[in-house]
Amino acid sequence: MKIFTLFMFMTVSVFTGAKHYFKEESTITNVEIERINSRITDIKNLINNDRRYNSKIVFLIDMKVPSGKNRFFVYDLEKNEVIDQGLVAHGSGSETGIKGMLRFSNTPNSNCTALGKYAIGKTYKGIFGKAYRLAGLEETNNKALERAIVLHSYSAVPYDEQEYYISNSHGCPMVNEEFFKRIQKLIDSSKTNILMDIYY
Repeated sequence: MKIFTLFMFMTVSVFTGAKHYFKEESTITNVEIERINSRITDIKNLINNDRRYNSKIVFLIDMKVPSGKNRFFVYDLEKNEVIDQGLVAHGSGSETGIKGMLRFSNTPNSNCTALGKYAIGKTYKGIFGKAYRLAGLEETNNKALERAIVLHSYSAVPYDEQEYYISNSHGCPMVNEEFFKRIQKLIDSSKTNILMDIYY
């Protein structure tokens, strides 16, 4: 039985004080659903074994999805459904020159996105405004703090999906400003660290 239920219509719901808005044209493909499902069991096992992490919400970023399409998913672990989604940039160093193919690295100064699970940490104010430090939990991303990989917004990231690719980051998951406002409400209201999983 699938553990994922997809809303494919316009809905406004309330979760820990945040509003979530789905456009009618914002849909998730069956392949993306299966890929989300494949991550959830492992994430739930990790949370069950470590109470430091939020057991209600997880952020999922599917790097197989083109950057012009929604690939940052806010997932409700209790209802087993995506409750919000938005665009997110990958690192400029992850570009290969081949359309649809990315590379990933944990190496400092590579400007690459690093795959793996992260714990969203403390907030601070940087050059992009409010941002959240990310602690990498795996060998593939355990240099995130050293690399200053953070979750932040940027005005150049569009809100709406588009057919062409969006701007790149220096390796950080970089999102639209309006979308950031929604996810920051979830982060700031959480008493435990929210997990973020970047996969390919």
